[in-house]
Amino acid sequence: MDQTTVLVTAGQLVPEAQQILRDAGACIEFMAEPVDEAALIARFAAGPVHAVVLRGSRPFTAPVLAAATTLKVIAKNGAGVDSVDLDEAKRLGIAVAVAAGANADAVAEHALALMLALQRELPRLDRLVRAGGWEGSGHQGRDFRGATVGIVGYGSIGRATARLAAALGARVVVLRRDGSAADGHAVVTELDALLARADILSLHCPLTETTRGLIGRREMALMKRGALLVNTARGAVVDEAALAEALRSGQLGGAGLDTFETEPLRAGSPLRTLDNLILTPHVAGVTRDAARRVATTTARNVVDVLAGRALPAAHRVA
Repeated sequence: MDQTTVLVTAGQLVPEAQQILRDAGACIEFMAEPVDEAALIARFAAGPVHAVVLRGSRPFTAPVLAAATTLKVIAKNGAGVDSVDLDEAKRLGIAVAVAAGANADAVAEHALALMLALQRELPRLDRLVRAGGWEGSGHQGRDFRGATVGIVGYGSIGRATARLAAALGARVVVLRRDGSAADGHAVVTELDALLARADILSLHCPLTETTRGLIGRREMALMKRGALLVNTARGAVVDEAALAEALRSGQLGGAGLDTFETEPLRAGSPLRTLDNLILTPHVAGVTRDAARRVATTTARNVVDVLAGRALPAAHRVA
């Protein structure tokens, strides 16, 4: 690869990934916050950028892509590319790549941790003891073993989550609209059927126009009273206002969210006030090992595209 400029939409990238890019002859530039539409357009107007390592949900809108006249590839340091105008990227001949599966185990572990913490009421019990309370033998928790875990989105993360949940004795049911097999787990073809069966619903689908608001007021009403919801996918898959209502009313017994419609979670969000809700700051896939795997996979995607080599099918988005 000839001398190229790779723009990282954040202030850092793991050293192993930087080395892969530099070994291929790239000059790496980092961006300081805020990395918004105006900042991206200004940077592209300032000089050639041949590749982007996309960290975070940065707005690669049509105006940004139009300004990026030398851009060949946007490589997401992760899997979600809902902030990229894919139709416009395709029209302009800009490749879009993802690090598919590189952090699947990390996200699955986080999803399972949220399930277990909710099922055993760990946040409430922690607050109780800190405040001087003690339920002792009067407390009756809920078993995870034997619970029905519904999986929406059966890509690498959904598969890993199903595998972990089943290993701990849960009954796993997977939504597969085409009815195809799911590694021996039970399958349903309609979301409503899954909602009616699940004690815990775990979301792992990408954000698209089809999945935006997928779990709303109607869907929550179809779930078992007291059921749990875990979202490590994208925040906008869940209607947050409807979720707050369902948690207040007891229709849902609890929820665990790692992603939100607006990130960071806005100060006035009603979600901040709910005790039966666990909130984490979009870090499910951020572990030391996962960060290294994701970043090095992303760097290799950049190098391969610029060198004219075909990417694995799972890494190609546009």
